[in-house]
Amino acid sequence: MAPQKKKRLPRSKYNQEELTEIFSRFRQLRPEPKGELVHVNPFTLVVAVALSAQTTDVGVNRATKDLFKVADTPEKMLALGETKVGEYIKTIGLWRNKAKNVIALSQMLVDDFDSTVPRERSELVKLPGVGRKTANVVMSMAFGIPTMAVDTHILRISARMGMAPAKTPDDVEAILMKIIPEEFLYHAHHWLILHGRYTCVARKPKCEICIVADICKSKEKTCDVPATIVPILDQEIPT
Repeated sequence: MAPQKKKRLPRSKYNQEELTEIFSRFRQLRPEPKGELVHVNPFTLVVAVALSAQTTDVGVNRATKDLFKVADTPEKMLALGETKVGEYIKTIGLWRNKAKNVIALSQMLVDDFDSTVPRERSELVKLPGVGRKTANVVMSMAFGIPTMAVDTHILRISARMGMAPAKTPDDVEAILMKIIPEEFLYHAHHWLILHGRYTCVARKPKCEICIVADICKSKEKTCDVPATIVPILDQEIPT
């Protein structure tokens, strides 16, 4: 049997010097970026990220505020039961199926993982409602393992900027993990998510306040004004 040919991924439009400058500016703007999902331990993080599919982080935080006060372990979540969990999260999309998954993943953690959230991606994705993106978020935020959790924001701006011009989350992840300088890799997915959420927004990118506008190679740039980092750093910017 002939060996499988390795998939050829699209090339980034940026060289290492440009990438270093881009992520240096992201670091200057947000030295310690944080995910916006509120959690108290790895278990509540897994639950929050699983609930966040097709729902805003704000919506998840609103739904889990009271839930996590009474159920911050798999055992406590199981004690609540699917119906009660559903009552807590019924303000978010697909809440019935998500309540079912929360109970199922809690049961699996108790039965197969001694009630401990695993660190390995191959184990995390076995949990109901947990895909590769969720696993990557948990690995990074709970265990400090550099990963690239490609959400809709990263997928969009990677293509728009030409940083990782691929069409699937897995391919974008592979490209970004390969090209981003190692010193920036741990925080890179947060920087990119926040950049896409607050600056390089979907409808019309806010190039006039973008700190990498002078480096960006997007064809969708809305102005030709070079980035000026000092005034932007004085703004009230979400971290």
